[in-house]
Amino acid sequence: MTTFSHTIQPEERGLRIDKVLTKLNPEVSRSQVQSWIKDNYVTVDGEPVKSNDKCHQGETISWDIPEPEPLDIKPENIPIEIVYEDSDVLVVNKPKGMVVHPSAGHGTGTLVNALVYHCTDLSGINGIIRPGIVHRIDKDTSGLLMVAKNDQAHVSLVDQLKAKTVKRSYQAIVHGDITHEYGTIDAPIGRDPNDRQKMAVVDGGRNAITHFEVIKRFETFTHVNCVLETGRTHQIRVHMKYIGFPLAGDPKYGPRKTLEIEGQALHAEVLGFEHPRTKEWMEFSVEPPEDFQQALKNLSMMS
Repeated sequence: MTTFSHTIQPEERGLRIDKVLTKLNPEVSRSQVQSWIKDNYVTVDGEPVKSNDKCHQGETISWDIPEPEPLDIKPENIPIEIVYEDSDVLVVNKPKGMVVHPSAGHGTGTLVNALVYHCTDLSGINGIIRPGIVHRIDKDTSGLLMVAKNDQAHVSLVDQLKAKTVKRSYQAIVHGDITHEYGTIDAPIGRDPNDRQKMAVVDGGRNAITHFEVIKRFETFTHVNCVLETGRTHQIRVHMKYIGFPLAGDPKYGPRKTLEIEGQALHAEVLGFEHPRTKEWMEFSVEPPEDFQQALKNLSMMS
């Protein structure tokens, strides 16, 4: 059992307990937080609470993260590219088409299945379905992910994500000609009220900030670099669509007539963070996959 605590700040006054805890544990779902509260793993000033109880300034929330259940995910000998590994962290280059962790319709063949085969020492904070997973990228997005091999490393990496000190840089190919060299998209993201399978820029959504810079322009497409300041679901895909430049190949947010590429042209190229134990800054970079590079070559020949 790992115990954490937090003192309610002025801006959190009046918010529901479960909402505050979800913000403090960004990689844990609200339903999981509510389960903690129901199972009496959460107290305020030493007293049990309910999910809809309101916070008061100066109160101290304490919560215990229970030890994970024995891992029952099937280890699978799936080749994965390990970019870096030590006793605390692992950095992997996830291929396009691979789901990060098991979910409905994806019980096998995931990155987690491969990781469990590769090593048994993964953090348990996210439970038996997402051992070691600190952050995610979409199935058809390729590139770098950091994985925690123990709970202490997990907490450190999540804290860095919350503090916005983790460097996450992506390459993308988008529809349209972006005439300015760089820009910042600061627009809140939440569930699309018209389609619960999608995310969208909505009033009352979670704060989301993406910085972008043009790498190269083509006739009807632009090659860009995107840097995440926050990490919302589908953030780059939603933000680029919002400003009128949806990602090429994106089946959910982009046009049907697009490049001949499987899934969105999005690659997590650079990942940087402070090592949880040594405090050394570590930064990694991997080139986009072959289909992404071929798409750029084809656009160059057409221009």
